[in-house]
Amino acid sequence: MTSTLRRTTAVAASVLLAVGVGLASAATIHLRLTGSQEVPSVKTMARGSGVVDVASNGKVSGRITTRGIQGTMAHIHEAAPGKNGPPILALKRGAKGTWVVPAGSKLSAREYKAFLAGDLYVNVHSAAHPGGEIRGQLRPEGKHRR
Repeated sequence: MTSTLRRTTAVAASVLLAVGVGLASAATIHLRLTGSQEVPSVKTMARGSGVVDVASNGKVSGRITTRGIQGTMAHIHEAAPGKNGPPILALKRGAKGTWVVPAGSKLSAREYKAFLAGDLYVNVHSAAHPGGEIRGQLRPEGKHRR
């Protein structure tokens, strides 16, 4: 093998490795929150959308924006679609209907495994619906409704 070919192969391998590590190290989830995803389902005009990033080391960041709801609190919970579960991470209220994952937030190894299985969700609570008015499941790439 010539030195030029070896260098080209090494560079190509480095690029592929870097791309692969980048893809494996984080998941960006775009989600929609609706009353129909709550358990039991809630009839509401409220809606939400957002982006949550989950790194392979469990670090979480993100922001949810809501409209048509006076949210009292918001959380990431652990449960499969169609089920309710305990809150594992409280979101902080921001301006104009936003909810933010606090800086430095991290899932435990068990919670990260639940995330990979599609068993985490975000919901926003209100005075009218203290158990949650709108909800969106955190589905990693390739996870679909059950």
